[in-house]
Amino acid sequence: MSEVRESHVDVEVRYAETDQMGVVHHSVYAVWFEIARTELCSQTGYHYADIEKMGYNLVVTALSSRHVKPAHYGDTVRVSCTIDRLFSRGVHFAYRVHHGETLLAEGRSEHIWLAAATKRPCRAPEALRRPFDRLAGQDQD
Repeated sequence: MSEVRESHVDVEVRYAETDQMGVVHHSVYAVWFEIARTELCSQTGYHYADIEKMGYNLVVTALSSRHVKPAHYGDTVRVSCTIDRLFSRGVHFAYRVHHGETLLAEGRSEHIWLAAATKRPCRAPEALRRPFDRLAGQDQD
């Protein structure tokens, strides 16, 4: 079994993402998670737009986050994403948001594969099974 891959994306907190006190609104973390998840998925060799062109969608079925400390306007945070669990018909991702060495938030999202033409759940596309196994550290090389 190989090592689990992780994406890291640095995000500068924008004014529009904060409240009157300069604290990042909790809803913004879901957007940051998506940015890190998209970066991780691109490590398969397929950009998410390519996956959609193949006729598949990876649809969010659950999303959660735990906020430890606030991020503030002007901070640069690092958002990390890994595959937490991999199934034949879905993927669970895990996220961590840091400012420097300080953990600000953790999250998780659950996704299922849908065939775009039918909007019905399906197995992971054949072309993506091995690349996603590799990201999850489940390849047999």
